[in-house]
Amino acid sequence: MTGIEQDAQEIALAGAEKHDADKGSIETSLASGRFFTDAHHSGLEIPTDEDRATLRRVSDSIPWNAYLIAFVELAERFSFYGSQVVFTNFIQQGLPPGSRTGAGGADDTAGALGLGQRASTGLNTFYQFWCYVTPLLGAYIADTYLGRFKTVCYALAVALVGHVILIVSSVPGVIEHPDNAVGCFAVGMIVTGLGTGLFKANISPLVAEQYQRSKAFVATRSDGERVIVDPAYTVSRVYMYFYLFTNIGALIGQISMAYAEKYVGFWLAFTLPTIVFLLCPLVLFYGRNRYIHSPPTGSILATALKLWGFSMKGHWSLNPWKTYKSLASDEFWERAKPSNVPAASRPGWMSFDDVWVDEVKRGVKACGVFVWYPIWWLTYTQMGSNLTSQAAEMETHGVPNDVLSNLDPFALIILIPICDLFLYPALRRVCRFTAIKKIAAGFFTGCMAMIWAAVMQHYIYKRNPCGYYVATCEDENGKGLVANINVWAQTGSYVLIALSEIFAAITGLEYAFTKAPKNMRSLIMALYLFMQAISSAIAEAFVPLSEDPLLVWNYGTMAVIAFVTGILFVIFTRGLDRQEEELNDISEGHVETTVPQIVVPHKHNKEKEDIA
Repeated sequence: MTGIEQDAQEIALAGAEKHDADKGSIETSLASGRFFTDAHHSGLEIPTDEDRATLRRVSDSIPWNAYLIAFVELAERFSFYGSQVVFTNFIQQGLPPGSRTGAGGADDTAGALGLGQRASTGLNTFYQFWCYVTPLLGAYIADTYLGRFKTVCYALAVALVGHVILIVSSVPGVIEHPDNAVGCFAVGMIVTGLGTGLFKANISPLVAEQYQRSKAFVATRSDGERVIVDPAYTVSRVYMYFYLFTNIGALIGQISMAYAEKYVGFWLAFTLPTIVFLLCPLVLFYGRNRYIHSPPTGSILATALKLWGFSMKGHWSLNPWKTYKSLASDEFWERAKPSNVPAASRPGWMSFDDVWVDEVKRGVKACGVFVWYPIWWLTYTQMGSNLTSQAAEMETHGVPNDVLSNLDPFALIILIPICDLFLYPALRRVCRFTAIKKIAAGFFTGCMAMIWAAVMQHYIYKRNPCGYYVATCEDENGKGLVANINVWAQTGSYVLIALSEIFAAITGLEYAFTKAPKNMRSLIMALYLFMQAISSAIAEAFVPLSEDPLLVWNYGTMAVIAFVTGILFVIFTRGLDRQEEELNDISEGHVETTVPQIVVPHKHNKEKEDIA
């Protein structure tokens, strides 16, 4: 995360300078309202309207706690993607002749169950769906009963059981009987997916909430430049580098396991990720007293639903457009603020203040942005199965076809620092490159990735001896025949998908965290992740296109859908884009709960939270 510190290391806090100055001057400044007085921002200068309009915005530094949590994510993603990368061959390809482990060696493709491409695409799509439905359960458990940290610990235990079951499905003696192996493998997928879902809903908000500041403030760099330190930028960079750690784990896991399955067997490809996975509980235990813990807050979801139901009274109409306009109006939420409800008629569950209503309103607006995401995820999910199968139809020159999917995390590792240090700062100097604009850019780059894949598939059909039936093309000895196209020609698709992820996927994490009420962050994050489950369900409708001779139509359809949706997204969210700073400036509201809002850790390396 060295990029995170670039601006932060050059800043000398105006608040710190004031602290060393005459105390009487500080007291006068505080009394005049020029400086914050709350615990996390005490002594920091409040930006004026002129400051907001003229000063450059930079990121704050990141607590070391976030590094530890990012490493947990790295190890978990190594195990998740290291296992998943071999799913396609495990399901689609049959056991190679003479093999007892599924290894294909240099001249054959690894395989086990032999169920074909349609079954492979279907099961991979189901797995994606399952992994992103279960975060809803993880969010509910964390927000209501256990808190995020404890839920993550239980999630790791569940996922570990799933990994062990996957190993059992692939050992010699089991893998040689596909009818038995497929049942064991399916159970392993379900248990692993459950643990993954419980983990994903909570690890993302847990890493960002290690940074405690939520209000922009003015600071002075060592060269004398006055800047605004923006928490929104800080959270954005936290997720940029969190995603970098994610893809370091994914890259190493996928490459190593692709070779493990090809030259040793699936038992090793499932065992090594499990060993790395065991690092997760060790790191969590090491930092258990350092992390900022968010305790459970009770049935906040029930309170939010009652709030929404209260606001809905009188806004229903048989005319859908009229109902939509009522829901989108500012008056919809104003009527539910306690200050607008007479005390005599105020229901007992209305135990919150007006600001918390604004927080919920902001969270609902974020969910409105997430509704567009299932279409974007359609382009991303092509990488998991169809592009892997496409690689098997090209000249690999001894490279396992699974390895090509690693171009995506490899590109991300390169592109994330480039975007953070060069592209984003350059764009901010010429326009307000807000979260909404980033997401829109994600749709269009996803469209370009699918166009590249469609063109590649067209030439594969054109250059293969069997024309449009490449998957079943064999010579007289039963050896598969492929198109005379180098497999590295797929690079363009993966690089464009990686760029699309930076614009859309990372920004989605940032948007979910910054727009959610503080006591509903796991839930809003889970709803964001749930969009990928919806996308997987939609993708099931396209499974019939995932085989010869229809694959060009498959990629072309994805490109058109992504482009059209991107245009509609820009049109329908332009108003929300204008409100970006206003939404970020909403203070933290209060709702009565039976437990404290934040548990302060016993040990906290506070100096790492300071800017310089």
